[in-house]
Amino acid sequence: MTGEVTIAAPVGEVFDMVADERNEPRYNPRIVRAEMVGEGPVGLGSRFVAAPRGMGAKGEMTMELVEYDRPHHVRTEVRSPYLQVEGTVTCAQTDGGTRLRWDWDMRLLGPMRVLSPVLAVIGPRWERRNWMGLKEYMESGRRVESEGGAGPGRRGIP
Repeated sequence: MTGEVTIAAPVGEVFDMVADERNEPRYNPRIVRAEMVGEGPVGLGSRFVAAPRGMGAKGEMTMELVEYDRPHHVRTEVRSPYLQVEGTVTCAQTDGGTRLRWDWDMRLLGPMRVLSPVLAVIGPRWERRNWMGLKEYMESGRRVESEGGAGPGRRGIP
């Protein structure tokens, strides 16, 4: 699944919002909880646990940042009992703000594999909706300076 969106915000802010999985519930209504595993700043090797809506404890996903080049490139591996995802998000400064591109390889596992044709149809739309949610969130003015975070220019909500 690939796509791109332009967000009217500085590249560092967009990258930091995306690289820190704890932010995803702010712009993706399908994720209800996301926490960082361990301590320290977000960067290479950071791990997170997230829970999708309606999946319960069995649906928890673990994410790890396996490549991290702030503010341009982050590669993530996602694992759960039913899903495996490897993907890259890149951010580039443009005249209109930041061009965010995503490229995901998603595979359903176990009994869920039978739903692979459905994922191929609805997955790209879901991903586009996620990133449009990020765009709306970043451009809404709801973000304010947070304490800590992924790096210089890091933003979050109070």
